[in-house]
Amino acid sequence: MTVRAAEGAEVPGTADQRREQMLHAALEVISARGYADTRIADVAERAGVSPALVIYYFKTKDQLLTEAIRYYEDNWYVVGQSRMARLTSAAARLEEIVAMSCLSEADPEPASSWQLWLDFWAQAARNAEVAGVRQKSDERWRDVITSLVREGQEAGEFREVDAASFAVYLSTLLDGLTIQIALNDPVVDSMRAFELSMRFVADQLGFDWTPGRGRDTVDRAESQEG
Repeated sequence: MTVRAAEGAEVPGTADQRREQMLHAALEVISARGYADTRIADVAERAGVSPALVIYYFKTKDQLLTEAIRYYEDNWYVVGQSRMARLTSAAARLEEIVAMSCLSEADPEPASSWQLWLDFWAQAARNAEVAGVRQKSDERWRDVITSLVREGQEAGEFREVDAASFAVYLSTLLDGLTIQIALNDPVVDSMRAFELSMRFVADQLGFDWTPGRGRDTVDRAESQEG
């Protein structure tokens, strides 16, 4: 099957495949160069398509950013759900999503996604459409944390706290630490951010935390599958 681009050009592959290819390219370019220095032509070159085709699909650079964020988030959650499904406790599952937020080796892709979020937040402050995507993204993130806390409470792993309020605290903490990581703060690197976050989680929810428990479990599962 071929996709007909603007001006009658034909590009091999299905529409969904081409769209995904361009979104993936956009994530790579924006993460490497920053949103302000990214041009439609850069994304087109990385994807191996014409700039006209990128514009045909996404119209504007702002729309390309919002769609790339959605694409990244959806993939992030798919990977996260798969990893957490292999873990046997709510504490380990919560540790896994904190690791995916703070540790580059645990983040599905791209490696420099922290810079991507900085650009996304900056655009959300000025662009109503991007702001709407940001709001839904934060709501989804807090819902995941809230659900994990309630699972742990029902299983007797966590003390009784207001799960929704805790989700606000943790998501805000992770956002703040993400900024420090993206800025290469010499005091707060990714490992320290991860450990600080997990010590906060364990203290608030009332369980003993051993560094590496959730990550080691996932790593063992992945190595056995390989």
